[in-house]
Amino acid sequence: MPSRIMIVGLGLAVGMSAGSALAYEVYVSNERDNTMSVVDSETMEVLRTVEVGQRPRGITVSRDGRFIYLCASDDDTVEIIDTETYEIVGTLPSGPDPELFVLSPDGETLYVANEDDNLVTVIDIAGKKVLGEIPVGVEPEGMGISPDGTTLVNTSETTNMAHFIDTASHENTHNVLVDARPRFAEFMPDGEEVWVSAEIGGTVAVIDNATREIKHKIEFEIPGMRSESIQPVGVRINKDGTKAYVALGPANRVAVIDTETYEVEKYVLVGQRVWQLAFTPDEKYIISTNGVSNDITFIDVASDEPVHSVTVGAEPWGVVVSPK
Repeated sequence: MPSRIMIVGLGLAVGMSAGSALAYEVYVSNERDNTMSVVDSETMEVLRTVEVGQRPRGITVSRDGRFIYLCASDDDTVEIIDTETYEIVGTLPSGPDPELFVLSPDGETLYVANEDDNLVTVIDIAGKKVLGEIPVGVEPEGMGISPDGTTLVNTSETTNMAHFIDTASHENTHNVLVDARPRFAEFMPDGEEVWVSAEIGGTVAVIDNATREIKHKIEFEIPGMRSESIQPVGVRINKDGTKAYVALGPANRVAVIDTETYEVEKYVLVGQRVWQLAFTPDEKYIISTNGVSNDITFIDVASDEPVHSVTVGAEPWGVVVSPK
């Protein structure tokens, strides 16, 4: 396959000096211009832009960092991109309009939400084959998996439910009604809770993984801003489970939440229409994609202050960071 790389900027090579020893590559899917931006986490510069399939959204990386998996939603496929050559080296089978996915803890299985056919597709990565299709609600999107890999959660935007799926049997065992338009699901590191954002409902539901019942709902209030402009989407929780970060869409802010008290500690101002989030592996930064301002923002996790915004492609949607 011929190379599809467009070099648009120069950055410092990872590992060239002591100052860049902890640099990671940040991969950003740009929904509008069918590209993926590669950003150096230390220099905060765009290293390159890679042409990909149509309407790229969900993005993740293999456990060993060798491959990027990317939802090319309008091509109805998941692309495999080599992280050394940045070439598309293969595809994985998917149902129509794959939007988001989650990788199993062992890195062998990919669970894909197919928005147009109300199914979660289970893919064996090594074999590049479909292991199963699981019926869920209307317009499935959010995907989360428990740390032990036994429980998958899918959110359906129109049905307004979080679907709990047994990964061994591929059975949908519980359906939990949440607020309007749930977009993301994120498990706590100990697997005891799953946090589900509701974009139109304006809340995050904290669901007990043992009882499958909502134990708390987190609401957001920003002085001077109408409630309908505060739309929770992406959710990330740090490794020790003490802090959660929630992207608030057109509110242009990321909420920082104490996971013990469920209280919002801070609202961090970033770019316009903040969508998804990703930590660097060392948790020095959490990075937001800002779809309307066409940039990403690095937030310092120690201070919860924005450090720098980097212009990427048109309408950045998903973000993931290399594991090493």
